[in-house]
Amino acid sequence: MKKYWKLFRIMFTLSLFTFGGGYVIVSLMKERFVDKLKWIDEEEMLNIIAIAQSSPGAVAVNGSVLVGYKIGKMRGAAVSLIATILPPFLIISIISVGYSRFSENPLVKAFLRGLQPAVAAVIADVVVSLGINVIKKKEVIYIIMMVLSFVVIYFGNVNVMFVILVSALIGFFYSRLSAKGEKRC
Repeated sequence: MKKYWKLFRIMFTLSLFTFGGGYVIVSLMKERFVDKLKWIDEEEMLNIIAIAQSSPGAVAVNGSVLVGYKIGKMRGAAVSLIATILPPFLIISIISVGYSRFSENPLVKAFLRGLQPAVAAVIADVVVSLGINVIKKKEVIYIIMMVLSFVVIYFGNVNVMFVILVSALIGFFYSRLSAKGEKRC
């Protein structure tokens, strides 16, 4: 029970103080659950992020459910889900009462503009740390996939979902071929 309460507190706090979308909260989940608590290893977190991104719905919610499931199965997933959606639900409910006055407030506008560079820095940190992890594995196919994915998305104007699906298929077949090769040895 103590573990679920800790999971709830962590996810609630991350969700409450995270501005900038799912990629920001995912990086903070990695920092907390992989780096600090060591409840999840780095490879599992990479898999969780990949699944969260390729699943329909918000990346933050998908990621939190998967992290919760990894930590505490169905109960952990439920706790994590509730903790993640509760802060935005409460904040949006409060904001909706006075939205027109709130949205035109110069202080609010300035605050949100000031958050943009910080959010960009957090997202850049995630990209760099995940990219370094891919390179550390020294699997040439994954490095090529990472570089090609960036190039076709950024320069080729290719839909991200297409890149994710193709990458998932390549990863699936590559891992199957690698497993068969290991069995022969």
